[in-house]
Amino acid sequence: SKPLNDISSSPADLRDIEIIAKTAPDVPKLYRLSAHEIKVTMSKFEKIRASGGITEFRHKGNGLTVLLKEDHSSPVATFMVTYLVGSRNEAIGYTGATHLLEHLMFKGSDNFNKQKGNTIWTELQNVGARINASTWLDRTNYFEMLPSEHLETAIAIEADRMHRAFLDDNDRQPEMTVVRNEFERGENDPWDNLDKHMWATAYQAHPYHHSTIGWRSDIEGVSTQRLRQFYETYYWPNNATATVIGDFDTEKTLDLLDRYFGAYSKAPHPIPEMYTAEPEQEGPRRFVIRRSGETGIIGLAFKSPAGLHADNYALAILGGILGTGKNSRYYQSLIDRGLATNVSVWAHPFRDNGLFMIYAMLAPEVEHQQVENILLEELRSIQENGITDDEIRRTKAMVRAETAYSRDGSFSIAAALNEAISLGDWTYYTTYVEKLNAVSAADVRSAAQAYLVEDKSTTGWFEPRNKLAGSAEAQPASQAVNAGSKPAFYRGSQAQPPQGPVAADQDLAVGSSNLAVRATDEIAVSGLRLVTMPMEVPEVVSITGSFPGGNIFSPSGQKAVADITASMLDKGTLKRDKFAISDALESVGARLGFSSTDYRINFAGRCLKADVPLMVEILAEQLREPAFHEEDLVSLKKRAIGGLLRQKEDTGEQARIRFSQLVYSSEHPNYIPSIDQQIADLEKLTVDHLKDFHRRHYGLGGMQVVATGEIDHQLLSEELKKHFKDWPVISVSPPSLSSCRASVDQPGGSEVVTVPDKTSVDLYLGLAVGIDREHQDYLPLYLGSYILGGNFAARLMATVRDEQGLTYSIGSGIAGAGDGKDGYWVVYGSFAPGMLKQGHQATMEQINHWFDKGVTIEELEAKKTTLVGSYKVGLANTRGMAATLLDMIERGRDLDYLDGFVEDVMAVTHDNVNAAINEYIRPVNIQEVAAGSIDSNGQPLTSVESNDP
Repeated sequence: SKPLNDISSSPADLRDIEIIAKTAPDVPKLYRLSAHEIKVTMSKFEKIRASGGITEFRHKGNGLTVLLKEDHSSPVATFMVTYLVGSRNEAIGYTGATHLLEHLMFKGSDNFNKQKGNTIWTELQNVGARINASTWLDRTNYFEMLPSEHLETAIAIEADRMHRAFLDDNDRQPEMTVVRNEFERGENDPWDNLDKHMWATAYQAHPYHHSTIGWRSDIEGVSTQRLRQFYETYYWPNNATATVIGDFDTEKTLDLLDRYFGAYSKAPHPIPEMYTAEPEQEGPRRFVIRRSGETGIIGLAFKSPAGLHADNYALAILGGILGTGKNSRYYQSLIDRGLATNVSVWAHPFRDNGLFMIYAMLAPEVEHQQVENILLEELRSIQENGITDDEIRRTKAMVRAETAYSRDGSFSIAAALNEAISLGDWTYYTTYVEKLNAVSAADVRSAAQAYLVEDKSTTGWFEPRNKLAGSAEAQPASQAVNAGSKPAFYRGSQAQPPQGPVAADQDLAVGSSNLAVRATDEIAVSGLRLVTMPMEVPEVVSITGSFPGGNIFSPSGQKAVADITASMLDKGTLKRDKFAISDALESVGARLGFSSTDYRINFAGRCLKADVPLMVEILAEQLREPAFHEEDLVSLKKRAIGGLLRQKEDTGEQARIRFSQLVYSSEHPNYIPSIDQQIADLEKLTVDHLKDFHRRHYGLGGMQVVATGEIDHQLLSEELKKHFKDWPVISVSPPSLSSCRASVDQPGGSEVVTVPDKTSVDLYLGLAVGIDREHQDYLPLYLGSYILGGNFAARLMATVRDEQGLTYSIGSGIAGAGDGKDGYWVVYGSFAPGMLKQGHQATMEQINHWFDKGVTIEELEAKKTTLVGSYKVGLANTRGMAATLLDMIERGRDLDYLDGFVEDVMAVTHDNVNAAINEYIRPVNIQEVAAGSIDSNGQPLTSVESNDP
């Protein structure tokens, strides 16, 4: 009875319209709306379109795009804001500006800052949010994955820093050195360095020429005024998309988005278009990088079309055929023959014309030209002869499964949408499988002929200059320390504790609506326990499990046998060779892998619901009947040795290895042998060693299997019984650690590991604590260490990085304490060689203050809330839930512990934490190792820029 424009949003009017919609089906479509749709229509948002369960809205006042998808399967939501600005929008003089702004936008805004005591990191991490940002060529995104009851906090923060970020020069100065250290860390890695030069050589005019992090001189020299000008140009609602996925109410969330983002107008000027086009390449380009190193790398890149071009679907299939799985062409021609340790093919689309990239990590003593010839020969073969029906069928199946997996958890969906937004159309994500399925074998051949041609190519070689002139083993002890992505992503993230406690790494458990009652637990076969947990993730099933048989069971003189035995499981069985097994899995997009830890053999798989029987069949076949072919062992050893040689030039690995040797004896599981010793152990292994270890340690007796997702418990149980019922039960006890436990009273010391030609130093500080995860003092000590360095809101990141700008990465943790092992406490950080002394001093000041004064009640309560909230986030996808359940049952915990662990966290008192710090952390016992391009006195080598402040 009223014109639509006169209808109020009162409950009475909305009810009336809903009744009309239900009782008058002949009412014109415009008027047949639900009450919810009427309210949304009358709000500040208009509905634009929907695809794949995702709905797009646009704010009528300022042009903010909003993507929403409700999913109430877990009490978690992801909020992400994507800005259409990246390194593509930069130029010489301010390259890296988007990334530096990313860092500065965490420093504070009008309503969230240090002065008010509610910094961005503190507000979000204290409720358990996973918060971060990333910058790439075409976009920047800021995101939070958090318990859904705190969604408003995330929205308020992102709205505030959209146009109210401080961007103060006093913040830019220390953050510049943080970003410079991030740059230096990338320069340490030969692959990162080669990749940067690949883009810089392939592009001459287009800004894809410079890497996202920018050129060093621009990082150091760009002014705060220039950064603010950049910010005020691009950070507006009409250049942004807000994505909300997970447990929320659409109507309420739109109201929140209007309340916080609606305060802004659209940009007062047109958003500048990037109009520079790359000239047609008129011939091949080549370059060589020669640096200290151990193994070579080859990069090949070919110009590919702009992101939304239809040919990119054919190139994606081509990339899978060349480089994904054991049946890929490069695996068979290079990896399986022992010529390369890894080959990756990358066909990621960008907004403008991108690069189809191929990287090969050479095996030791292999010549670059030999591998390059093979890489090119496979491309020519496809151009001349095309691909097979099996190849395209298998690749499409893998993509279909990957798309299902990408919907496992709210963050996965938001992250995929983020990349589609950067291309210019978010429905690229929802329509991807459909368009990929339309690609024919002829399309793939045609794309290879059109794009993978010599005149559009760039080739780069990384050549080890002198095989690491200078040993990367530890130098004699000195007092030097006491004296003193994908690679294209540059996330401002804190480091994670190396080899940290499983429960800590998986975000500690907390009660959540009696989760345990949803699980099913049974002994499926004698010696095999099965636990399943249904989750509302369509089609996806994650399966994981373990049984005793890890590294601690390796015989004397055969330390690598457990690892290599596990690594050989997917190299063929007595029934099928590795290519037949790989084909069976890849044809349905399933994944299955094996690994060895100190105490256990682990397996983990992912598949679609219909393929669970196939997954169990292959799992059983690989565990029970591995072939252990001699030629596969030779190839695997070459790849493993190549990986170890690369660790010689990894400063973090070198510091970690030497630290373990200072804290533990060689008999302890936490002790890491030198690289040379590990290589020697590998070289001695024979097929007979593997067969003997498998016979002694592989079987039922302590096997656990966990499955989560859209799982049929009865079906899985029957399949396990069918394939494992007659597997022998083996009972083997691990050796006692009583004779090799670390001394908690060992005097402290410091050492230097000199690694030439590096721009960043890794520092490890720590000591043995003498307790394991089950000890009553473990959780108080863990919480105390978390307050010191567990996340961005902790002391070390807030001071040494945030206030002083001395490092990109610093943190602390308790590690090596699982399975009854006496663990260790460690602080780890990275510094420019010339800033090592200052960084060490700042770190020790925080450690000493923490030890002398303890933690505050407020800090403890905040970190409890952090761990409680983050548990919800950790259980929000099938893999996180499966890993948490497996960890619990491996520890001998009841399933009720899934809900009850929070009681242990909340029961820890202030006195418990400070007493644990005082009991187990003794500064005089701290062992210190610094690894990098420094001499025995801790001074920078002459070839390394000092970066003195």
